[in-house]
Amino acid sequence: MTLLLDDVTLTYPDGDGRLTALDSVSLEVSGGTAVAVVGPSGSGKSSLLAVAATLVTPDRGRVVVDGVETRALDRAAKAALRRQRVGIVFQQPNLLPSLTALEQLQVMAHLSGRRPGAVRRRALDLLDAVGLAELARRRPHQLSGGQRQRVNIARALMNEPAVLLVDEPTSALDHERGAAVLDLLVTLTRERGTATVLVTHDRAHLGRMDRTITVMDGRVTP
Repeated sequence: MTLLLDDVTLTYPDGDGRLTALDSVSLEVSGGTAVAVVGPSGSGKSSLLAVAATLVTPDRGRVVVDGVETRALDRAAKAALRRQRVGIVFQQPNLLPSLTALEQLQVMAHLSGRRPGAVRRRALDLLDAVGLAELARRRPHQLSGGQRQRVNIARALMNEPAVLLVDEPTSALDHERGAAVLDLLVTLTRERGTATVLVTHDRAHLGRMDRTITVMDGRVTP
């Protein structure tokens, strides 16, 4: 399982010209590896995640997700690829307020047409993996910020993705809870074999990651 960005360039319209968000970026992440992406605001970190998630098509270069070359895929095929092979952990958990922790995960799998019995077993297994088995029937307002983020992580893993993309998972957490969330992400990356890319401003926890790269003005440096 791997994520490959090969010589990727992404530009956006900017007045009469184009603004370069990513400039000849290459990055490969193997399964079971967690890579942190750091850099100042506006450097291109979010654009890198968007391209890796196939949410944005680059002007040039290749994006390969778990062996699938994505450039030739149409919108529906990319959406199917994301459902099946890409897990995304957003900065804010964005949990559905009326659903329990267990139901948050089940909804993701039902969208992929999985059998209800298997879905429930996997959801319970993942909640146990993130330390929330006893809170499976609680709704978001009954959970702490750190617990909601753990549900967010479990939800992203529900469809057994090859690639896990994580956007600022500790931004709303204190130091201790942030460290716990990153430890969990690294542990799950190794246990589940995902190729994990994590964007963060928090340099205090980078020692937990397998590798750190810096994005500056759309370019990646080791």
